[in-house]
Amino acid sequence: MTVDLIIRTLATIIIAYLLGSLNPAIMITKLKTGKDIRTMGSGNAGFTNVLRSVGKGPAIATIVFDYLKGIAAVLIGWWLFSTLTVTNDVSPIEYVKYGRYLAGLFVILGHSFPIFYGFKGGKSVVTANALMLVVDWRVFLMILGTFLIIFVCTKLISLGSIICAMLYPVYTLIITYFCDYLPALGTENELRFRFVLISTGCAFLVGAIIIFRHKDNLKRLFSGEEKRIKAKK
Repeated sequence: MTVDLIIRTLATIIIAYLLGSLNPAIMITKLKTGKDIRTMGSGNAGFTNVLRSVGKGPAIATIVFDYLKGIAAVLIGWWLFSTLTVTNDVSPIEYVKYGRYLAGLFVILGHSFPIFYGFKGGKSVVTANALMLVVDWRVFLMILGTFLIIFVCTKLISLGSIICAMLYPVYTLIITYFCDYLPALGTENELRFRFVLISTGCAFLVGAIIIFRHKDNLKRLFSGEEKRIKAKK
């Protein structure tokens, strides 16, 4: 590992984590009501709790800023890794993808465990969605379609989020293997199989964080106590 790669890796991790630690749900609710969203409703610092406890306007602002910070972090990781000097065993495509995943993973960690708010943050669903969009739009569309079907049928955001988190590495494996790895075999843009493994592994970690953050929702889902989505007027 070169010094340049180490510096860019550390820069990506630090910038993404700090961006993730900026929690719009906490900041917007504080401005709107003077209260900490983590003391209201479900206690979660995220879109759904803001929608239920504060209202539609603040919830929309929350989802927009959560999305933007996720996109910004991943684009920064993309840029930092896109200008790396390519070595013989790693293609430029792999470097860029790794940079995006690294940034995405740490912006989600920042959102879930923010340094600015006592490491008590949100569940990272919206920010993870932004990561999926920038990393691979094909996987994003599969996840979005799955979520919409589940939500329309159940009106349970948590259930859709958990199932999509479970399917994220599966969809990533399918797309990277069948749409990226296999078509590139024997070409100048040939990818190593580790590209598929690392991409799937990163998707698994993202999904695992989201599922872990939904552990209380899982208990309520199994007991039949999970609330269906309903906005505060």
